[in-house]
Amino acid sequence: MTSSAPLLFQPLRLRGLVLNNRIVISPMCQHAAESGRATPWHMVHLGKFALGGAGLILTESTAVDPRGRIGTADLGLWDDSQIEPLKGVVDFVHSNAGAIGVQLAHAGRKSGSQPLWEGGAALSEQRLASDPQPWQRLGPSALPAGPGWSAPVALDSAGIADVVQAFVDATLRAEQAGFDVVELHFGHGYLVASFLSPNSNHRNDEWGGSLEGRMRLALEIARKVRAAWPEGKPLFCRLSAVDGSVDGWSLEDSIVLSRELARCGVDVIDCSSGGLTEETRALPVPRGLGFQVPFSERIRREAEIKTQAVGMIVDARQAEAVLADGKADLIALGREALFDPYWPHHAAVTLGVDPEYKRWPMRHGVWLAKRAPGLARAREQAAAELIEPTANQEQPI
Repeated sequence: MTSSAPLLFQPLRLRGLVLNNRIVISPMCQHAAESGRATPWHMVHLGKFALGGAGLILTESTAVDPRGRIGTADLGLWDDSQIEPLKGVVDFVHSNAGAIGVQLAHAGRKSGSQPLWEGGAALSEQRLASDPQPWQRLGPSALPAGPGWSAPVALDSAGIADVVQAFVDATLRAEQAGFDVVELHFGHGYLVASFLSPNSNHRNDEWGGSLEGRMRLALEIARKVRAAWPEGKPLFCRLSAVDGSVDGWSLEDSIVLSRELARCGVDVIDCSSGGLTEETRALPVPRGLGFQVPFSERIRREAEIKTQAVGMIVDARQAEAVLADGKADLIALGREALFDPYWPHHAAVTLGVDPEYKRWPMRHGVWLAKRAPGLARAREQAAAELIEPTANQEQPI
């Protein structure tokens, strides 16, 4: 790869891992696991992105504790039986020259909700009690996430220690499964995010109060996970750069936290936003093309750490401009990747990197290359027929 190649398709070294390109598949909840274990759905869902040419694929939010699942059918790494099914997915991605990471999470006071296609509402206490897996909403303070949500149990020091250990134990299982990256989910109003925000953390002990106290859980988890995760493997962290609530967690707070996370050994900040509350006074970030890129740009510049931009990045030239302008180091795709799992390969064609389909899986590329000359001629002919008048058409005077 020459230095003149588009940045989107230049390799990126993160510790001992070299990504083939800067395109990342963002975590997307699938609610298709069985007792936290991956199913054939996950093999196809994640495997197709490896065939599609992404440099790094991140799993959906993967619970470190059954009490911390977003929904009843979330992936998990709280039990050894969940390692092997995920290892099969990891091995498939590796066999197709991709890299794969796991997003570790605890949903905290937002544990227990319906899938989006069922309405996305909070599960009732009766529904949680009837589930075969144990549930319990947990948080820094006994403040519900919003209307329809029950108040979480406020964690004591022993409970906080258990949460930290759950992240560490899940990290050790992620290594056994062969993952290349661990991403810590500290955003979207889930457990760690709820400790960060002054609107959900009303504690006056060492885990609350000041910014330093509210950041303590995030930094404790990051330090302990970094120590458990192999030195040569990168550690990502997803933050809600702003939490979406009035007088809540701010971008300036995220810059401070990102500097501290870098000192703990975090390599990349995955820059998202919102999710803390469903209250009517929430301050949602207006959604438009690349609407979260400004968060990535400021954190990258002011915290001096690599960042991953996500949110309505839909076009190859748009993605390349984000990188070329120094606003991010990685580009993450979510819904756009669902719409087009082969987006990386199509982007390579758009940017002139792969006119001969050599980046595609061999079993695909050879057929596409064989079709290409005939398809080009057919398109030229069709264009000519649209432009050139036929003999029986009236000619303009």
